[in-house]
Amino acid sequence: MADGFWDNPAAAQKQMKKIKDIQKWIDDYAALENTVDELKLAMDFFQEEIVTEEEVDQAYAAAIAALEDLELRNMLRREEDIMSAVLKINSGAGGTESQDWASMLMRMYMRWGEKQGYKVSIANLLEGDEAGIKTCTINFEGDFAYGYLKSENGVHRLVRVSPFNAQGKRMTSFASVFVTPLVDDTIEVKVEPALLSWDTFRSGGAGGQNVNKVESGVRLRYQFTDPYTGEQEEILIENTETRDQPKNKENALRQLRSILYDKELQHRLQEQAKVEAGKKKIEWGSQIRSYVFDDRRVKDHRTNYQTSDVNGVMDGDIDEFIKAYLMEFSDTNTEE
Repeated sequence: MADGFWDNPAAAQKQMKKIKDIQKWIDDYAALENTVDELKLAMDFFQEEIVTEEEVDQAYAAAIAALEDLELRNMLRREEDIMSAVLKINSGAGGTESQDWASMLMRMYMRWGEKQGYKVSIANLLEGDEAGIKTCTINFEGDFAYGYLKSENGVHRLVRVSPFNAQGKRMTSFASVFVTPLVDDTIEVKVEPALLSWDTFRSGGAGGQNVNKVESGVRLRYQFTDPYTGEQEEILIENTETRDQPKNKENALRQLRSILYDKELQHRLQEQAKVEAGKKKIEWGSQIRSYVFDDRRVKDHRTNYQTSDVNGVMDGDIDEFIKAYLMEFSDTNTEE
């Protein structure tokens, strides 16, 4: 390593991250090459009647899965795609029914993240009045979490016979999902201290042993002015992730940096969309997917991909939806 490499720790850390990312591609390609070699060997052994046809099929399936995984990741070429992600769920109008739906989505995404091997943690959670949740913020820490989860931005619609309706009527509920990159210290985001204000509050459940007697929960308010439009808004972030107030403040600031970074990112996407008009809708609040429990159908309205495996989807099996989205819109996700 060159002399003075660590004189600038931030720059050095950024360079080390690039090296790590490149090495990951090299390792994964080598693993894929090895899987293909095993398939070729299995074919040779099959000709000599050393292995069965079923074993050849298994080797083929493993090679295809490894190839598709690498191809899918190859579509994630933007700077932010490799980052971790913050996913926020808000229940829509409809009271308990929508709040229950929001909690089902929270479970779905947490299951998905765990299957992917990400570190999944709840940064903030506001429970519903009777059941479910009003809102929650989940961190997914690991490579490409944002690249995959960005496909989930939008409104998710549930149609089912409501367990909360005495007449057993079919109800429609909505919940919104908003995903931002989770920035780290290598990403430069300017936060103006003068525009920050803090409140503290007690965090915990409805009562009993879980109530926090100390005001460890933090509420951050940031007066943001859009540099492109001049529009002003107050960014509000609550964090109750730990019982340590300084740590919660640190986490809230990290979320703020993620939101500010995402705002700049959305501006870039909007500018690109003007050039590539018609290729992709970027209205993050539009309805993207319907989950119709009675008909055993989950359909994505952007790609028209659908499945009848409702239980699998609600258990976190959403990879095919993510893949369909990236396959259709990868041309706008890749920079030269």
